Amino acid sequence: MRSTTQILKQVRDWRADGRPVGLATVVSTWGSAPRPVGGHMAVCSSGTFVGSVSGGCVEAAVVDVAQAVMAEQVPRIVEYGVSDADAWAVGLACGGRVRISVVPVGAAGLDDASLAELIRAREALEPVVLGSWLDTGEHALLRPLDGPPDVGSAAELSDSAREALLTDRAALLEIDGRQVFLRPHNPPARLIIVGAAHVTQSLVPIASEAGLDVVVVDPRAAFASVERFPDVRLVRAWPDEALAELGVDHRTAVVTVTHDPKIDDPALLTALRAEPFYIGALGSRRTHSSRLERLEAEGVPRADLERIRAPVGLDIGARTPQEIALSIVAQIIQELRTRRP
Repeated sequence: MRSTTQILKQVRDWRADGRPVGLATVVSTWGSAPRPVGGHMAVCSSGTFVGSVSGGCVEAAVVDVAQAVMAEQVPRIVEYGVSDADAWAVGLACGGRVRISVVPVGAAGLDDASLAELIRAREALEPVVLGSWLDTGEHALLRPLDGPPDVGSAAELSDSAREALLTDRAALLEIDGRQVFLRPHNPPARLIIVGAAHVTQSLVPIASEAGLDVVVVDPRAAFASVERFPDVRLVRAWPDEALAELGVDHRTAVVTVTHDPKIDDPALLTALRAEPFYIGALGSRRTHSSRLERLEAEGVPRADLERIRAPVGLDIGARTPQEIALSIVAQIIQELRTRRP
């Protein structure tokens, strides 16, 4: 399946070729709809489409709606559902329902300038929110994390857009009697692994496949070698220096795996002073107890030390490096998807 950036680039290319384009977006779901809120599908005038809004069961109907939207230059809201008895026959498992906004791309919907800026922001890893007014198809790019909070009538929109970015969840709200759909466009969550250890070789591909942007930090050149890690960004520096240079924010997870206090402890101290959404440390309960004593001696409050997940990973009885890596990624995803800002 194409990524959101690939779908948006296809829209841009079709527009550059002079083709009319309609953009469909899932704005709400009920039951077990197979595509998440915010899922995109783009349709050009020939009927060719990219992306998905239902996993295959209503795409043909959406193509027809998009053709009408392109011809009339008027946005539409459509809703599809299926009973439990018919669910498997058409692809909406468990009888889900989807509500979809279909807008023309251009002056009457998502304008070309906003589309180009959205693509640029995604490629530059800038967090933005695309706001869509469902009654008119108007769109606006919002940057609620930049500058002071808005006041007055814009405050509700700004606060909701900020919440959408921090939780990475789209939102449908009503402002001044109009429905506004807020679709966050965040850069990938980042995983900084401190230690080019054996388990790291299993953790890197699993985390990358899960959509995390992975960085491996280790000052030891023999460990952090391209031969051992050919497809990942390597930073050969002491962890406190590396984390300060990389920057640790609310979209960052930090995991230490070396068992060496000279490497792990500086990384944990730096992470605890920042605001990563996840901090994990490999090691037994006994190892972690000694670690806590050292960090507390460095002046870290006991309440802050409770942020460290150790032994790291979900308790699935993992034994092998591959199983341990899977449990770590599962716990990171759990924290990313269930946390509150």
